[in-house]
Amino acid sequence: MASGWYQAQLLGNPVQDWVFAAALALGGLALVLVPLRLVIAILDRRQHADFQSARDLVLTLLRATRHWILLLLAVVLAAGLLDLPPRPAAVLAQAQFILVGVQLAIWATALIRFWLRIRSDPEQGRDANQALLGIISWILKTIVWTLLLLAVLGNMGVNITAFVASLGVGGVAVALALQNILGDLFSSIAIALDKPFAIGDFIIFGDALGTVTRIGVKTTRLQSLTGEQLVISNSELLKQLIRNYSRMQERRIVSTFRVPFGTTREQVQRIVEGTRAAVQADARARLDRVHFSTFAESGLQFELVYYVLSPDYTIYMDVQQGINLRVMTLLEEMDVTFAVPVRRMVGVAT
Repeated sequence: MASGWYQAQLLGNPVQDWVFAAALALGGLALVLVPLRLVIAILDRRQHADFQSARDLVLTLLRATRHWILLLLAVVLAAGLLDLPPRPAAVLAQAQFILVGVQLAIWATALIRFWLRIRSDPEQGRDANQALLGIISWILKTIVWTLLLLAVLGNMGVNITAFVASLGVGGVAVALALQNILGDLFSSIAIALDKPFAIGDFIIFGDALGTVTRIGVKTTRLQSLTGEQLVISNSELLKQLIRNYSRMQERRIVSTFRVPFGTTREQVQRIVEGTRAAVQADARARLDRVHFSTFAESGLQFELVYYVLSPDYTIYMDVQQGINLRVMTLLEEMDVTFAVPVRRMVGVAT
């Protein structure tokens, strides 16, 4: 019974050869995985700054090494030592090419992520555009996996030239069908390069306003003041006037008020000087001008223009409130009231 099992064959090879190949595959896998994990553990403990970048690069590649690929590759290589028929041998060769190609593509993808992380590392003093880096990452990864697909098809005997030509013709049709999506893609690239806003900026476009939370390939997302998320396509966003309040250095305020026509010239002069002093009393504001501007329909109109030296909306409202209260106090001390529109109805006797 044992001798019969020992002499059995599978695909023209004795069972003991298959057992030997399996043991060889497991042994080779162990010889690779043990040093791999040992090197990762050693590099994790090293924190010397002079070798930090090189250490991170090596760790990135080692951690991107997939154990399941190593296992399958060990099995394929061990099976290649057997005397197999032509068709299974060809399948093993193609499988070996695919496994190596997939691992190389995974390493390339990991290197792309590593490069982008280095380019956007704030500790290195780099202020990279995250949206642009995301687009570059997507394009590079697409190129890597497309090249892998073409290489695999070429290894399987597919005519790559004809295949690429057919892709070109089909690509035109797809581009026409997906022109809106491609428009959003190019708009996202325009946003990344021109930088009209960045993540964290507070913007207003049309009737919508909110804080930018994500700039994607197709859409930009904002968190509105009322809490809901706003999603707008990049192409539609760039067609509108965008007000970016996060890049304000200061806020300009134009304020008007009126006093009754009975106010004397001396009082008008005191109001101008007192209003100027009301603005100058706040160090967070810079006076531009104060004028008795016009004889309005309901009284004498004053125009006040000043700048709040902060983009913060709360500070802006606090400064404006303080100046308004000081102007009110000034008028109360002068026993002058604010003018209000008055309409007189003239009756006609019948």
